Amino acid sequence: MKKTSLAVLISFSALAGGAYAQSDTGVTMSTDQAKADDVLQRAQALQQQQAAQPAQPAEPTMHHKSGHPHHKKPAQSQ
Repeated sequence: MKKTSLAVLISFSALAGGAYAQSDTGVTMSTDQAKADDVLQRAQALQQQQAAQPAQPAEPTMHHKSGHPHHKKPAQSQ
């Protein structure tokens, strides 16, 4: 019984610590129109910057693409 109580206590402590850590950072809501306008301008600037950058070619993969078959040809009988 003591082990179960101790396990429950430790679990609650961990949950409480996690909840406290999440309350320090994260999404906040604001009704300040100036802050909302600033965020919108930053988002639009980021979109324009990404659109202006040329498309980056995909990095080559390490797959073997030489066109050779993966299986050996069966031996030809003579």
